Amino acid sequence: MNITQTLDTKGLSCPMPIVKTKKAMDTLSSGDILEVLATDKGAVNDLSAWSKSSGHELLEHTEEDGVFKFYIQKG
Repeated sequence: MNITQTLDTKGLSCPMPIVKTKKAMDTLSSGDILEVLATDKGAVNDLSAWSKSSGHELLEHTEEDGVFKFYIQKG
């Protein structure tokens, strides 16, 4: 997977991970992949729903030591 940009939202709570993700996605080109790091458990549902409603694709998400990693491809 070719990650274009990494966004660190660790320590932030809802809605900030979504707000920062949207701003970061606005700077990317179609097909680019954004890696988002978050510690807010709500981000799992929030980023999944946001990706669908925004026309982007959540390629994968994992959890490692309390850090959620999301890989979102810009639509």
